[in-house]
Amino acid sequence: MTKEMKWLDWAKEIQAIAQAGLAYTKDDFDRERFEQLRELSCEIIADYTETDFSKVKELFAGESGYQTPKVDVRAVIFKDHKLLLVQEKADGKWALPGGWADIGFTPKEIAVKETLEETGLKVKAHKLLAVMDKKRHNHPPSAFHIYKLFISCQIVGGKAEAGTETQNLGFFSLENLPELSAARNTYEQIEYLFEKHDEVYCD
Repeated sequence: MTKEMKWLDWAKEIQAIAQAGLAYTKDDFDRERFEQLRELSCEIIADYTETDFSKVKELFAGESGYQTPKVDVRAVIFKDHKLLLVQEKADGKWALPGGWADIGFTPKEIAVKETLEETGLKVKAHKLLAVMDKKRHNHPPSAFHIYKLFISCQIVGGKAEAGTETQNLGFFSLENLPELSAARNTYEQIEYLFEKHDEVYCD
């Protein structure tokens, strides 16, 4: 992260300390101080992003309990050496099928569920290809610390069609990728997945 974006790291760290303190403290005075820290972290985000404070507080500081990284699961589906991508309605750009991990589901189950919802295709999840810390890759800044799980899947049925959050889908070669949704996946990550696919295929 660039020096100009250090404020985001500081705000996230303050928020994490405050949330952990609120989860474990039994002292009313300490609770008040941790609440003040949480308010401060939200003020920093709101000021630097010019976003309404109440909205920041709802999204950024709306959780309770010890704060841990969020988990984003992505399905990696190849066909004839081309990779399946979906076009997101949110920004009109392209990404691997997937989304946030839901409570009560395994990562493999999330990959299967998200693929069906976004593409109409039924898949079987095989193996975990990679776990990446979003902060360590060339994604736009995020208010959350996120781990990204990439899971290899194989099509076993269904009918290809866009879902409620997607407007198109298709298979693409590495040389002919559409504009990627950088918040969801980067070119370097896609390139890595092609390399992993080629390694497995060549074996």
